[in-house]
Amino acid sequence: MKNKSNINRRNFLQTAATLGIGISLYPRSAYAAFPVPQKGKRVGIIGLDTSHSIEFVKTLNATEANDTYGGYRVTAAYPYGSREIKSSYSRISGYTEQVKAYGVTISSSIAELLKVTDVIMLETNDGRLRLEQAKMIFEAGKPVFIDKPVAASYRDVVRIYELAERHKVPVFSSSTLRYVENMEKLQNGSLIGKILGAETFSPCEIEPSHTDLYWYGVHGVEMLFAVMGLGCSTVQRTHTASTDIVTGVWEDGRVGIFRGTRSGVYAYGGMAFGEKGNVPITGYHGYEPLLQKIIDFYRTGISPVNSKETIELYAFMEAADVSKRQHGREISLAELKF
Repeated sequence: MKNKSNINRRNFLQTAATLGIGISLYPRSAYAAFPVPQKGKRVGIIGLDTSHSIEFVKTLNATEANDTYGGYRVTAAYPYGSREIKSSYSRISGYTEQVKAYGVTISSSIAELLKVTDVIMLETNDGRLRLEQAKMIFEAGKPVFIDKPVAASYRDVVRIYELAERHKVPVFSSSTLRYVENMEKLQNGSLIGKILGAETFSPCEIEPSHTDLYWYGVHGVEMLFAVMGLGCSTVQRTHTASTDIVTGVWEDGRVGIFRGTRSGVYAYGGMAFGEKGNVPITGYHGYEPLLQKIIDFYRTGISPVNSKETIELYAFMEAADVSKRQHGREISLAELKF
């Protein structure tokens, strides 16, 4: 499927790098002085093994960003982070030096970081570490944005949300792809009326230590659930070396399909089908729309995404793994056990 409206994140980032957008996006003078944020607005990052951490620091710690993001700034970071997944841990040293250049203090432990910050971004790329790290954050009572994936397994995803509820700590998780340009109009019905179904696609590289779609397919699945909403009943998966097709049937009979790719164009997008027409799911504009949602979450303590929806989209991906192991059998989400 080739369409000019397809979202191609890799090309976007490569173009940005070529044009010098990124560390040189703001003039050097914008970072000459690092204002101390008000108490309550000190952001701590756990995990410097993902490019998301760098992008959030660059944006929040720009002088020009103060009004847009309410004065929230990243003041401290704990680098680890994966120590086993090479594509992640190989970034830590370089990313650590980069954030220091933006006025971020490097903490020697999560406990140390929690003492000097008010709100947290849990960015550790290795989902196996998320549960233990989240426990420490909840015990400290810090509101937390958990980047994708919430965890490496469905069991840990559920336990994280249970712990958040037990400690009464606000938690929010999302992929940036949830906030493509026309998503809000799709959700409120102003674009094509009631949603009758949707198909999304994204890269779907697999990390053996994680549920297959958690590592990268989550981007496309997040878009699918953003359009379709809660209520998926069954999941069935077709798997080949280069492609995954995961079909979900919702309780009201609607069908949502995710296509995960490991060859060809590295792209993100989809199609929504509505009562009044069909339109591409499009308009990726980088991390800023998600970051604005994160800051609003810090301000209000209210997640913009229902926790039930987040848990269900991870159940969708877990059921896809079960379907794969059972040679493509249709799996009811109610069957999932851990």
